[in-house]
Amino acid sequence: MTEIGNVLYPVPDVAKAVAFYRDALGLPLKFADGDRYAAMDGGRATLAIAGPEEDVTGGRPAASYKVADVSAVVSSLEAAGATVVRPPAEGPHEIRAVLTDPWGNPFVVYGPK
Repeated sequence: MTEIGNVLYPVPDVAKAVAFYRDALGLPLKFADGDRYAAMDGGRATLAIAGPEEDVTGGRPAASYKVADVSAVVSSLEAAGATVVRPPAEGPHEIRAVLTDPWGNPFVVYGPK
């Protein structure tokens, strides 16, 4: 089963974004990787805060879907009309690919290394 694992928000300053979402909205911090990335506990889905180094969607927010086999899902999505923006590649924490749906909305599929 595919599920939304996180919603990715690109930001210029991860620490400031963590402080905002933690202090103003009350989301607990799950994980931080310096100024690169932070994960906030959003309940069923994580709020993923991506610094410039991890901004894989060109500054646009995007849903990220956790899947078992990134390459297979990317092939299926392409056949259904998605466009691959970044093919499957190993990132610092997972394998991920960036696509756009047929209407131009970016999204990420990711899975374990």
